[in-house]
Amino acid sequence: MANKDIDVKSIPGYGMDADPENEPTYPMKNYTGDDHNRINYERAEQQPQNIEVLCSNERPVITAVFGTSTPPSGLSGMIRRYAFKHSEDRYRHWLPLIFADRINVYEGIIADLAKGHIPNTFAEGGLKMELKYNPKKYIAKGLLCAAVVVGVGSLLLKKKK
Repeated sequence: MANKDIDVKSIPGYGMDADPENEPTYPMKNYTGDDHNRINYERAEQQPQNIEVLCSNERPVITAVFGTSTPPSGLSGMIRRYAFKHSEDRYRHWLPLIFADRINVYEGIIADLAKGHIPNTFAEGGLKMELKYNPKKYIAKGLLCAAVVVGVGSLLLKKKK
């Protein structure tokens, strides 16, 4: 179907922003007449890069400012490096990043234990609040975990016999 065959008046909301007198952001926006110069801005000073920063292959220039609190390291860092080799429109970019986040949680727990700090997973994982505000779901999760542990344990014991 060609564009000329479409009756635009039958499309709800079509062209609602075409009338400058009916600009939805009018009361909030202060027009200076200089809006067309938005792309001609002075780039912020580049933050010094003294750690590894992973960049998208679609935007290979490092951003002016970036986080330095958790540089990629360990197994999760290897997974992140793999993910950043792929385009952001692919599952092989996003799924490894999600997986790396999960791995990083366990790496943090291991690092805490190596330093002699025992993490309070009950409070840090939000379980205390869940018990307080959603006890039914908390009990259901506990029963499910117990069933999984019993099931896996029975399978392992059955294989040994």
